[in-house]
Amino acid sequence: MKSDISSRKGLFALSPLIVFLLLYLSLSIIADDFYAVPITVAFMVACLYSLLIMPGQNISKRFGNLSEGAASPNVMQMLWIFILAGAFASTAKQMGAIDATIRLTLMAVPPDFVLASLFAASCFISFSTGTSVGTIAALVPIASNMAEQTGSSTAMMVAIIVGGAYFGDNLSFISDTTIVATQTQGCKMKDKFRANIWITLPAALICLALYACHTPVTIEPSQIEPTSYHAIIPYIYIIVAALCGMNVMLVLASAMFLAAIIGLCSKTLTPFGWLHAMNDGIMGMSELIIVTLMAAGLMHVIRLAGGIDWLMQIFSRRIVNRRSAELSMAALVVLTDFCTANNTIAILSVGPLARRMAEQYNIAPRRAASILDTFSCMAQGIIPYGAQMLIASGLASVNPFDIIPYLYYPFILGIVAIVYIILPHSSPKL
Repeated sequence: MKSDISSRKGLFALSPLIVFLLLYLSLSIIADDFYAVPITVAFMVACLYSLLIMPGQNISKRFGNLSEGAASPNVMQMLWIFILAGAFASTAKQMGAIDATIRLTLMAVPPDFVLASLFAASCFISFSTGTSVGTIAALVPIASNMAEQTGSSTAMMVAIIVGGAYFGDNLSFISDTTIVATQTQGCKMKDKFRANIWITLPAALICLALYACHTPVTIEPSQIEPTSYHAIIPYIYIIVAALCGMNVMLVLASAMFLAAIIGLCSKTLTPFGWLHAMNDGIMGMSELIIVTLMAAGLMHVIRLAGGIDWLMQIFSRRIVNRRSAELSMAALVVLTDFCTANNTIAILSVGPLARRMAEQYNIAPRRAASILDTFSCMAQGIIPYGAQMLIASGLASVNPFDIIPYLYYPFILGIVAIVYIILPHSSPKL
């Protein structure tokens, strides 16, 4: 850094992000609801405010700076991934892939080994479908029913599902957090997966062992409809193709057509039904796309004004090596997630600064992406006002605070991730 930036100028340059966080956080606290304030509106206000931190430029130039950040090649590529992911996910759901995956998983659950099996089922479904919310919505009613039948704690059963849902949210190739983390850090999904698995797999195995050692809960297997095994082929294809290094956009596009062909041949999907499914999936990504555009524009303006350099200047005083830089990344994304209750937005907000840290301290992009994704999912998993926790508590009619003590996986994930940062590493996989 050529010269120091004063705290006054640095805070002024960073003020649009502060306005966003304060607006979103304060109004959410006043409303006692973190989803009462549309995040798109909060970002729009912050973007409009950011026009004030560019003195000496006409209004066209100021909007041009916002647009320049939003229209960068990396951002546009991210949007194409969102569009294709939405179209694929909706096509797969319409042709029965999600229902088939859930039925197949539940069929494999041993009746006398319920707790560990439920966790494994939640991990598998969330990894296959890439959605923690979808996994929770599908499995929490089943877990709640099991708790009633066995006299077990409903909060504990729900916590098992919520914990497993974050395994897939963190690791899946089609999870929005994975997409954002890899795109902001400039790495391939397969590389991030290979780095991330060293954190998530040990945490999941520890959780499985804890649930296996827990007081046994037995339940008679319920009647499960026959499973269409061919319906899960698109998910298997995505996992294999992504691990083989195929371009992510090609993976998603080809998986979408594969799901459509299977659906049309099995008559679970009609030609016009497929068109509507793709449209629903793309439109379902609209809020994320809009937020991504505004967040990218906002961060570009902050960077031009010197905000990123000032933060780097502040953190550089406390960062002495690669380890402390990685811990700083983790702390930043956790704090941002606590403020926004949205792990994807947290990664989007912290991503540019994390990339600068990674470049300065020689941190591999795959490792930086893994740290951002892991700690954002850990934070999202333990806050009682996150969307996932609110949906789970609503479906099971339990208080979110009753669920938190049983959330083994997010807490263990955080501990393993910290150990992952602290321990020296030399493997190219890390």
